[in-house]
Amino acid sequence: MTNDALFEATITIRIIKNFEYRTVKNLVLRNINLETTTVGELKNIIREKINETSAFKPFRNVNYDTLKLYTKAHGSKTQNLIINLDNDDWILNDETTLISCNIENETELSFFNREAYEVYKTHPDVMKWE
Repeated sequence: MTNDALFEATITIRIIKNFEYRTVKNLVLRNINLETTTVGELKNIIREKINETSAFKPFRNVNYDTLKLYTKAHGSKTQNLIINLDNDDWILNDETTLISCNIENETELSFFNREAYEVYKTHPDVMKWE
């Protein structure tokens, strides 16, 4: 095993199109180098996957600008199935590397529009079905 392999991870990205309608689709990224990849670079990788993967076509009309930790492998999950509303300090800064954000193999992150998230936080119990 090389040293690079120690820092490669599989990360699940929960792409949230809409909070009220609970519209979420998972994107699994493999072989992400935690030591060299920044949060900003990861966002660009995710946006490219959304734009080039046909399964994500309905998700292309959202301005995704924020990554937030949802859960780590074998960690406890939040009661909210759409996003972790606790710990806004878990929102990741673009300039930092993934390893410095304590991202590890099998971590789940949420990718969403920050403005929509702030609106959702004011009324998280509202669900729309239509």
